Amino acid sequence: GFFFLMIRRPPRSTQGVSSAASDVYKRQVSTQSTWDLMGAYKYLEELWKKKQSDIMRFLLRLRTWEYRQLPVMHRCTRPSRPDKARRLGFKQKQGYVVYRIRVRRGGRKRPVPKGKVTGKPKYQGINKLKYQRSLRTVAEERCGKKMPELRVLNSYWVGQDSTYKFFEVILVDPNHTTIRRDARINWICQPAMKHREIRGLTSAGKKHRGLRRKGHMDNKNRPSRRANWKRRNHVVLHRYRQIPPFTLLGTSKTVSYTHLTLPTILLVQISVVAVSLKKKTL
Repeated sequence: GFFFLMIRRPPRSTQGVSSAASDVYKRQVSTQSTWDLMGAYKYLEELWKKKQSDIMRFLLRLRTWEYRQLPVMHRCTRPSRPDKARRLGFKQKQGYVVYRIRVRRGGRKRPVPKGKVTGKPKYQGINKLKYQRSLRTVAEERCGKKMPELRVLNSYWVGQDSTYKFFEVILVDPNHTTIRRDARINWICQPAMKHREIRGLTSAGKKHRGLRRKGHMDNKNRPSRRANWKRRNHVVLHRYRQIPPFTLLGTSKTVSYTHLTLPTILLVQISVVAVSLKKKTL
């Protein structure tokens, strides 16, 4: 005979009897409805991941047109991408500011007069040169120079056309009481955080410095390429560095060789000569 396999729903679990198959079935149903549990920011994130969809292409075309009519650098009332801004540290509270800026696209032309390079042939290229940093770091640097009293926290891309790239830069007021009292952001109020965008301390700056990689293939990039090179090429003679301090003759002044000046050296020579003469007379 023929046997037919009938697939049906497992028996239900009751208060007296528990069906393991029914529990598995319930878990499978719950995993299929994870999209129903997404919040608003997750929907925005998924929407911005599909930048070439019809909706995003139409939206970005309208927004880039609007951005071109505005000044090169202007303050935003709110972030254009609230989900991205919040992931990068933005909070809708006092002390946080968002500025939108556009940067002209393209490579870097060598700034020499009339295209003449008075140097080696390898440096005679004028065009087709690429800037070592990204345009996002340029946007952060320009915002930091325009608002020197604010600190650059981070930035993100909001659109581009054939001529410009548009970025939004998150800035923080280090003198605001709300920022200084917030333990999660008051690290940016330290004096060492001044103009961190120029010194490559932002996320975009660390990327062009090569600090996104780790491991044995990235040993010469930390703490920086120049500092690493200097450490490997600098001769340090530890046994001749520390010379014990001595007391000058006729005085109670203790002198170290690391702080010697010309008058002090003369006093040292005179004291040495006086000691030698005293020993001869004795």
